[in-house]
Amino acid sequence: MRAQGSAFEQLAKEYLQNHKLRYICENFTCKVGEIDLIMSHDNSLIFVEVKQRASNNYGGALAAVTVRKQQRIIKSAMFYCQQQNINFEQQACRFDVVAITGTSAPYEIEWVKNAFPD
Repeated sequence: MRAQGSAFEQLAKEYLQNHKLRYICENFTCKVGEIDLIMSHDNSLIFVEVKQRASNNYGGALAAVTVRKQQRIIKSAMFYCQQQNINFEQQACRFDVVAITGTSAPYEIEWVKNAFPD
């Protein structure tokens, strides 16, 4: 399952790079959670959650990013900034979701910017 997740994270990374975002790191893990991708654009840090679902049944990939998941991502982003000596309160940042639907290419990719509040 992890290998499949990595393949979709790679797909999302390439998609975002094709949209002028710069790659910083992937699979940042800390005690409170994980961030799939960390990118940047115009001096903003962008913390990206990648979700894949076979179909849009049961709410699809976007519905899988629950409020609890959002809170863990925000706390992980704060931890990342602390580790990198970045002032989280002063650093422009946002939280995006890349939702991938389908079981084989071509996939439907939906990129939601500012998917949840920081």
